Amino acid sequence: MRISIIVPVYNNPRDLPECLSAIIASPYPDSEIVVVDDASTDDTGSVAARMGIRVLQLAKNSGPGTARNYGASQVKGDILFFVDADVAIASDAISRVARVFEGQPDLAAVFGSYDTRPRAKGLVSQYRNLLHHFVHQNGNSQASTFWAGCGAVRRSAFEEVGGFDEKFTPTCSIEDIELGYRLRRAGHRILLDKALQGTHLKTWTLRSVILTDITHRAIPWSRLILESGHFPEDLNLKWEQRVCFGLVALSCFFLALALFRIEMLAFSAAALVTVVVLNRDLHGFFFRQRGLLFAAACIPLHLLYYLYSGLSYFYVWITMRRKGPAIQKTLCRRQ
Repeated sequence: MRISIIVPVYNNPRDLPECLSAIIASPYPDSEIVVVDDASTDDTGSVAARMGIRVLQLAKNSGPGTARNYGASQVKGDILFFVDADVAIASDAISRVARVFEGQPDLAAVFGSYDTRPRAKGLVSQYRNLLHHFVHQNGNSQASTFWAGCGAVRRSAFEEVGGFDEKFTPTCSIEDIELGYRLRRAGHRILLDKALQGTHLKTWTLRSVILTDITHRAIPWSRLILESGHFPEDLNLKWEQRVCFGLVALSCFFLALALFRIEMLAFSAAALVTVVVLNRDLHGFFFRQRGLLFAAACIPLHLLYYLYSGLSYFYVWITMRRKGPAIQKTLCRRQ
């Protein structure tokens, strides 16, 4: 079984060497590596070339979906293993992917998660990356979506559904989720392998987290959910997460009413306490990983996450109700 590792990259000469070094250190006898440079404006492409890696160059910045599709068209593998340029896969990742596909001939795709050792040390970066790990580690093994940060697809299934949808621009990051939806609709099976992991190298700030979550994920993903009518009970869309979105919104509503009736503060606080209780497993995970102070500091960050994610979904729902299902996806389509 031949495996092709495809790494899309744009302006990231800092993380790419560690990403590629990890791939090289994950030996598999029949594999190839290709980097698809998405029209970087720096020396990213030459970094990969100096490491002896084959580099494909896009003429213009077109987004990771287009880069992955182009890479897939230029390689020979039976399995297409997509790895983000800011992820350092574990030493057994490639061989593990091979074993999974060899042992499950009916499997179309497999993906994993970040590990518990994110490279950046700041509070926001640690919170963000550990949250991703927790969500994936507690997701359904028989997945309803796909993640291309560390995920592989059988070429036959990939080509059958047409690969990644290239309407998604560089500022919209749900092309892998949408691919997973189409794979499932076509009757294919996707596995979330919780032992398939990689270290995330990216540094997050509070501003970058909020902007990325709203414009790159929450709004386009909400559009995808509402247009497809598919609301999976999985990952960060499980029922308790939906309840938490509503409770945080309710807390803000009661807080506004408290300007007129002070007793509403109690209702606002009760809603927030309920959210914390519903997320006790997550906070316990943070505590075990980084201690009490870290776990406590993550609580307001997670409440904020619920607030802007819920508002994003509500905004899309209202917009689509007003303009109809044929609304242009201005955040996800090239103009």
